[in-house]
Amino acid sequence: MRVAFAALGVLAVLAAAPPAVAETKVLRVHGIAMHGEPKYGPGFTHFDYANPNAPKGGEARLSAIGSFDNFNPYILKGNPVAGIGALFETLLLGSGDEAFSEYGLLAETIEVPEDRSWVAFALRPNARWHDGKPVTVADVIFSLETLKTKGHPFYRSYFKDVAKAEQTGERTVRFSFADGVNRELPLIVGQLPILPKHWWSTREFDKTTLEPPLGSGPYRIKSFEAGRSVTYERVRDYWGRDLPVRRGTFNVDELRYDYYRDGTVALEAFKAGEYDFRQENVAKDWATAYDAPAVRDGLIKKVEIPHERPTGMQGFSFNTRREIFRDKRVRQALILAFDFEWANKNLFYDQYVRTRSYFSNSELASSGLPTGEELKILEQFRGRIPEDIFTKEYAPPVGGSDEALRANLRAALDLLRAAGWTVKERKLVHGTTGKPFQFEILLAQATWERIALPFARNLERLGIEARVRTVEPAQYRKRLDDFDFDMTVDSFGQSLSPGNEQRDFWGSAAADTPGSRNTIGIKDPVVDELIDLVIAAPDRESLIARTRALDRVLQAGHYLIPHWHIRTFRVAYWDRFGRPETPAKYTLCVECWWVDAEKAKAIDARRGRK
Repeated sequence: MRVAFAALGVLAVLAAAPPAVAETKVLRVHGIAMHGEPKYGPGFTHFDYANPNAPKGGEARLSAIGSFDNFNPYILKGNPVAGIGALFETLLLGSGDEAFSEYGLLAETIEVPEDRSWVAFALRPNARWHDGKPVTVADVIFSLETLKTKGHPFYRSYFKDVAKAEQTGERTVRFSFADGVNRELPLIVGQLPILPKHWWSTREFDKTTLEPPLGSGPYRIKSFEAGRSVTYERVRDYWGRDLPVRRGTFNVDELRYDYYRDGTVALEAFKAGEYDFRQENVAKDWATAYDAPAVRDGLIKKVEIPHERPTGMQGFSFNTRREIFRDKRVRQALILAFDFEWANKNLFYDQYVRTRSYFSNSELASSGLPTGEELKILEQFRGRIPEDIFTKEYAPPVGGSDEALRANLRAALDLLRAAGWTVKERKLVHGTTGKPFQFEILLAQATWERIALPFARNLERLGIEARVRTVEPAQYRKRLDDFDFDMTVDSFGQSLSPGNEQRDFWGSAAADTPGSRNTIGIKDPVVDELIDLVIAAPDRESLIARTRALDRVLQAGHYLIPHWHIRTFRVAYWDRFGRPETPAKYTLCVECWWVDAEKAKAIDARRGRK
């Protein structure tokens, strides 16, 4: 009987025990893709768009605008110096011809379960700082903790769901993630900049510095003149020079950045041979300013390189924290007052296409009316989002003629009146307070004045006073970080795999965080929920549908006046470089170029440079 009761007791315990949970399969890989499998297999030797036989050597001069006062690019304070990113490295490195895949850089291998609830990296045994000391797990843990507590607010948002990092082996570090579905996190952690704990232990991380920092990357600072120039030298014994992700890149021995007061001065300096390479972003200059002897004689090459990268969104952004821009009808009215077609013809030489999506030039952009999975997603929010999302395709207003502009301005005035504004003595004033409609368009470069001033004249016809003000870059950055502006020109670059960074662009928490990318000040629970859906997308098809739904809700908010985009890189350079025959789809990859010794010798002789 005792045996029988004992058996019954065992059975009772077994019956009460929960069913066994199947262990999640853990993968050990060389690279990882957001969805599907990475393009490059375990034995790949270099990226297809890099020339593994590119010669090393030579020097290149580049330009920057304004000034600098900081060699630490990972904090909010100060103006970081151009090119400083080449000193620092991450655990993984993304490729330039895939939507979102990463491969080992500081990390040799990646361990990740199928549910991606954590990730572990084994560091390469030969990874070294420039002082010869090894890159350690302690450095990785220090980097995460420091960036989340003392770094730029972006990092606090970006790595928010990374709960902790811990050492699990001599060279292995494991990251645990917060509860919830966030399949992007293993790749996000792969982008973590790794900083030397031993170097920073005697320095204050959250203060600006002009002491050249210690890094592990392909370059180090050779010399600098504070605020005016910096020169980097290639690290000859760089530990990672033969890695597949590095072969054929960072080929130039010496890089020098010279700072110029503004873009106009910088362009003239380029044509005079003061620096070697320029990516042009001013349509008028591309069309008219390169009619110079060096271009006509073939010494300067002027090329357009096609790309397939998403162009994101650029526009005149409203600061919705300002009382005058809180009403969506007011924002709609001001959008009607901007005449893109006129600007494209008269200012841009018809080089641009109007941007209508926050994810333009990609399959992530919404179009037509929502259908399929995208419609199902939006149906969840019916009653909390504008009803015309379901019935009307978003499109910016069309101008281009006096008649079209007058019609748009009449529609704008109707919206303003509905929002409580009225015209008195040719000035737009608020019907309740009597305050005039006045605001400032804040710019960082004088080249934008030729675009902002015609817009301001259109607003004047509505009785609105828009003052255009250009400030120097350091002041501009400070005012944006503090959200101290009414309207500005802002851009929101996108990848083919949007995810956690969307919280910093549009999330409610970021709206109250100085230095965040949510300069507009969007605080919409629906947007927050859609961002979470994008981050949790289980596959590519779901990511596309969820991103399109987010796109539509942002469009319906009328948060900015959409600008324009172009599907090529406009590049001018003195003909002293070689570049790969196969360009990357989604990046210019200037680090894949090299100095052609014979070309450089001939060009330098022509322009009198030793």
